[in-house]
Amino acid sequence: MAFLSIWKKSEIPGVKPSLTGQCLGWAVAFLGLAAFFSFAFLQLDYAWNWEGVWEYRQKFLNGWITTVWISAAALFLSAVLGFGVALARSSPVYILRSLSTVYVELIRGTPFLVQILIFFYIVADGYGISNRYMVGVLALSLFSGAYIAEIFRAGIENVSASQRESARAVGFTRWQTLRFVILPQAIRQTLPPLSGQFASLIKDSSLLSIIAVNELTLNAQEVNSFTFSAFESFLPLACGYLILTLPISLFSRRMEERLKHPS
Repeated sequence: MAFLSIWKKSEIPGVKPSLTGQCLGWAVAFLGLAAFFSFAFLQLDYAWNWEGVWEYRQKFLNGWITTVWISAAALFLSAVLGFGVALARSSPVYILRSLSTVYVELIRGTPFLVQILIFFYIVADGYGISNRYMVGVLALSLFSGAYIAEIFRAGIENVSASQRESARAVGFTRWQTLRFVILPQAIRQTLPPLSGQFASLIKDSSLLSIIAVNELTLNAQEVNSFTFSAFESFLPLACGYLILTLPISLFSRRMEERLKHPS
């Protein structure tokens, strides 16, 4: 019974499971996945060619660095855009609500791949923008911003009307109500879906390879064409994205715990 207790999550609110239990849980999960995939790979009749792929390690690194800064720039721009659009969708000004609604529905209702092609070959070309990296960041920001806007809007509208009325009753302005009453609660509620959207944004950056942006996916495809080693080229690709998305998930969980208030 004492052994089983380290695996059991504490039933007392605010008390975390023991460190031993957490470590054992992670170890068992990791070993289980390792055993599952190791068995599958051992059954594979495939001649591995890591030496050939290793010669292009700098190409992988350059692509990974490009993915990092493209994703970081798009993450910042999409968060700002999404927050602005969420406020516009709740605005008393009808034209702002209409424009923001059209933007969100248009972006969410069409494939990102098609948006990239239209934005690069039609919109950017029409306005004389030839920098494919700039176009890629803007396209990724516009795409992700629509989803982030809906996440923010749902968080803002989830704050009860009674709290808004209470804030107005004590003399808060519209901005003070948003700053001190609505946003703190909305942020707590939107952290899990936001972290998922930010992780998706990083993975969606792989589609920018279609306009020859030299990010990690395009470089992995080129290494595969040079070496004819598909698994050796795309396994590092998966690891590269995991290195970027896993910290976002862990940071989100940490922030959730810090912002959580007992009810």
